Amino acid sequence: MQIRGTTWVVTGASAGIGESIAAEAAARGARVIGVARRADVLSEVMARVGGIAVVADLSDRSQVDALVERIEAANGPIDVWVNNAGVETVGSLFDATGSDVYSIHELNLLTPIELCRQVVPRMEQRGRGHIVNVSSMASSAAFSGMSLYASSKAGLSNFHRVLRSEMRGSPVRSTIVEIGPIPTDMLDRVYSHPPSERGFRRLRRLQLMPEVPRDRVAAGVVDAVEKDRATVRFPRRAAVFPLITSTPQRVVDVLLAGRRSRR
Repeated sequence: MQIRGTTWVVTGASAGIGESIAAEAAARGARVIGVARRADVLSEVMARVGGIAVVADLSDRSQVDALVERIEAANGPIDVWVNNAGVETVGSLFDATGSDVYSIHELNLLTPIELCRQVVPRMEQRGRGHIVNVSSMASSAAFSGMSLYASSKAGLSNFHRVLRSEMRGSPVRSTIVEIGPIPTDMLDRVYSHPPSERGFRRLRRLQLMPEVPRDRVAAGVVDAVEKDRATVRFPRRAAVFPLITSTPQRVVDVLLAGRRSRR
């Protein structure tokens, strides 16, 4: 897909990877609509990249309902939708509250699923579009202290895999982004939990999990949309983890090829 002239929606665009993706897409000529809950920060970021701010708390189901319809009614058709908004909870499962369990899966898993349900049919009617779901290497690696985050991201990665199968033959393309440690405030919180930090430190010593600048990730995401790449993984040397864990899935996918399309 040619990036210039397309309209992108990036959730979680007020900071971190979302901010970088919004900036990279805008720099290549896209019109960017950023979605986040912090109005002041989002407005500042969108002013900087020349984008449009849509304030919404994606952990609030009432604000997620009909969000795509509201955005398109105000701004026209969406060409690329990036599900990037997310939150992590670091610590023992048994120190978490029931609210923690539900809230992280609501934002990291259920909201992206619902937004795909809203936007994909609209893209199909227009005959073009691209979905990007931002997941994590944690979906295939057992980092101590990250059970809630890892389960939500594993769910997102598997949802995306099946969705891609269901959309076989569709004009809508899709990309899954699975990333390791990126220097952000979120990573600082992960490192503040000693068991999690020890796991990352061990992989860094083995040179398997170096930190990757978020601008490099953003460039990889926009490249994937432009060149219709199904997968983006950073750091690339850590891609062995999801490749190993997904091998049985790929075998089953081959056996079921052509059986799951909704057409």
